[in-house]
This record gives sequence, structure tokens and C-alpha cells, in this order.
Amino acid sequence: MKFLFFILLLSVAVQAQSFTASSSALPDAPGQRPFWTVENKVNVSILAGLVAADAVTTQRGLNQGLREVNPIMRAFVTRGAAGEAAGSALGFGAAVGVVYLLHRSHHYKAERITMRLIVAGEGAFVANNIIAIR
Repeated sequence: MKFLFFILLLSVAVQAQSFTASSSALPDAPGQRPFWTVENKVNVSILAGLVAADAVTTQRGLNQGLREVNPIMRAFVTRGAAGEAAGSALGFGAAVGVVYLLHRSHHYKAERITMRLIVAGEGAFVANNIIAIR
């Protein structure tokens, strides 16, 4: 009798394991949006172009006797083209890094607003440099 009870209990345990939830019964976990969307690729490309234009116009202004107003970048741009490239790369990396951190923390609206503000600010710096060197 004990042996029959053990077999019955074992068969019930085996049958219970076959009652697993199917994969379609579980809701899909919310997926994270990709960072490199078309919008971000375009925005980062525009920012890279503006950073390059800022570097060129800053060096041209320094050659005409103007001085760098930003005290952080002044240490870089007074070292010539190599210093300008290093400072521009640091600034570009910091800007994209902040936007990426906002993306990773799921602040998608803040990510878009921040990127647009950075692009607008860099565009204003380039416009200011062009006006100053004319």
C-alpha cells in the first residue's frame, strides 16, 4: 500500500510539472528604446559639425587677436589645434554622455530636450564666433 501511494504521489508530482505557464500567457516586458534612432543620429551629426565649426572659428578668432571667453576651454584652445581638438572632443563626449545617461535612465523627453538645447547652444556659439571674426 505504501508503494502504491508513493507511485501515485510521484505521478502527481510529475504531472504538476507539466502545468507550466506558456510563453504567450506572460505579458511582454517593456523594451528599452534604442539610443541610436534616426533622430539621435541626425542630432549627434549636427552637433559634431557644429563642434568642428566652433573649433575652426575659435582658432581663426584667436589668430585675429580675440580671446577665448570660456575659462575652461581657454586652457585647451591656447595650445593650438591639438589642444582645440582635445577640448572639443571632451566637450562633445560630455554632451553626448549626458544625453545617453538621460536615455539610460528612461528620461526620453528630457533626452530630446537636452540634445536640442545643446545643439542650439553650440549653434549660438558658432554664430557668435562668425560675427566676432568678421
